[in-house]
Amino acid sequence: MLCARRVGGLGTRAAAAWPERAGLGRLGARIRARGVSTSWSPVGAAFNVKPQGRRLDLFGERRGLFGVPELSAPEGFQIAQENALRKADSLVARVCSLPPGPRTVLLFDELSDSLCRVADLADFVKIAHPEPAFREAAEEACRSIGTAVEKLNTNVELYQSLQKLLADPKLVDSLDPETRRVAELFMFDFEISGIHLDKEKRRRAVDLNVRILDLSSTFIMGTHFPNKIEKHLLPEHIHQNFVVTGNHVVVDGLHAEAPDDLVREAAYKIFLYPNAGQLHCLEELLSNRDLLAKLVGYSSYAHRALQGTIAKNPETVMQFLEKLSDKLSERTLKDFEMIQGMKMKLNPQNSDCHFTIRGGRLKEDGDYQLPVVVLMLNLPHPSRNLPTLLTPGMMENLFHEMGHAMHSMLGRTRYQHVTGTRCPTDFAEVPSILMEYFANDYRVVNQFARHYQTGQSLPKNMVSRLCESKKVCAAAEMQLQVFYAALDQIYHGKHPLRASTTDILRETQERFYGLPYVPNTAWQLRFSHLVGYGAKYYSYLMSRAVASMVWKECFQRDPFNRAAGERYRREMLAHGGGKEPMLMVQGMLQKRPSIDDFVSALVSDLDPDFETFLMDSE
Repeated sequence: MLCARRVGGLGTRAAAAWPERAGLGRLGARIRARGVSTSWSPVGAAFNVKPQGRRLDLFGERRGLFGVPELSAPEGFQIAQENALRKADSLVARVCSLPPGPRTVLLFDELSDSLCRVADLADFVKIAHPEPAFREAAEEACRSIGTAVEKLNTNVELYQSLQKLLADPKLVDSLDPETRRVAELFMFDFEISGIHLDKEKRRRAVDLNVRILDLSSTFIMGTHFPNKIEKHLLPEHIHQNFVVTGNHVVVDGLHAEAPDDLVREAAYKIFLYPNAGQLHCLEELLSNRDLLAKLVGYSSYAHRALQGTIAKNPETVMQFLEKLSDKLSERTLKDFEMIQGMKMKLNPQNSDCHFTIRGGRLKEDGDYQLPVVVLMLNLPHPSRNLPTLLTPGMMENLFHEMGHAMHSMLGRTRYQHVTGTRCPTDFAEVPSILMEYFANDYRVVNQFARHYQTGQSLPKNMVSRLCESKKVCAAAEMQLQVFYAALDQIYHGKHPLRASTTDILRETQERFYGLPYVPNTAWQLRFSHLVGYGAKYYSYLMSRAVASMVWKECFQRDPFNRAAGERYRREMLAHGGGKEPMLMVQGMLQKRPSIDDFVSALVSDLDPDFETFLMDSE
């Protein structure tokens, strides 16, 4: 979502990262339940029923995209953004003219909502719409709204209207907890952009923000740019695995799936060969982030980025990573021995994703603005003889993304600024990862996964063996994530850096991963998550630890436990980012977990399930 870029006070709360989007969608067709076999569970029936009548076309132009009349044609984006900007100007005037009070926060949220409703929709359309004209119009709308947000973030009068509210103890005491938290979040977003500084420093902060955005875009583009090598420097028999242009072989990735060892080795060394321009871009990006953080009062960019998260500060993150690394070390060594013997390569991550179109909020007339979300999945096309069938990985990914949707669907926050996954990054992935545990539980899978012809359920031992197979080399994979997270922390820690980014990569890899660094490579120059996560890459591990604890303590005995489900909705899903994340975790678990608890939860997930071995031996 464009507003997840969080450019200052009016940017909505970030989801886990740019690939993740937040919200709830009502995108299904008008479906009649008649004719659905009663032998299916409600979940199975919902996924397998065939639509009756005309299907709802997500991009149909009869009513406009998502029912917005202006968006029946690409030109409508211009009209929609102009309407949003006019409304924003009106709301700014109202905020600045009213005396400070609870209504100030309501108007701030409405201002954010008016811009995000266009920006979030455009952010999805520019990626997903099949027509170039719509994609181009949406891209322009994103830029236009982004520029408007930048201007609002430097509007001193707007900032002061919120400052007056929070500076008055009596007014602050009169606010309910959610309203107070949202006001503080708006203020925090303003101040990390430097609006509270004097005029000269504020101008410097704006310049740094603009420069950081430019460098971020350049760096991300560079992570995907191919490298090339002269043909005669590679054995001729492997040329066919790459693109050959003239006298050069072009390498556009790591080719990790290639069966030939030489192909993988060549791709690794060529694709990761240091690029001077990309290296300079990364160094300047990290330096400018550090300058911005120090300008607005933080000792490092990591301290700035981690405020309000579960971890709260980089010291806690490093403690978490170091303890986890120590616990993983023996398991990781065993995995490396297995990998060395099998030369096994893990599959890359799936590209499905989740977009917010509209956030939920309580409107002034008392009605609730229902959120809208899109789950965009890459599923195989049906053939003449086969319907669309999901692999276990696709099914798990569907559950994962549905967890994000449930976060918004079951949230009932007063303010859209904190709806659903618009919450601290290390909490945003908890609902989606928790759903993976449900997707891997036979009692849940048995409710919907059946043979498409016979209706026969999957055998329990087959599901159990599949789940156990995911633990193969899982310690090494987790250790790799620890390495990535530690590198992210160091890069965004104390500046100037004690060595080059490549030297730091080598040192951190040896300390937190164990496999030797390959000379003349610069993997960090392909690490695009340094932009989107920026000192928060540890968040996935933290979220997985929380999800693991919630599963084991609340749902493992009975995944359909209604009381546990109601508590989960009440304590975790309902609040979005409107409550401190650790308080939500504490409310769910009925205790305040420590770093050691988080580490133990992650490590215990790697333990073998002896029940599976017993079933296989029978």
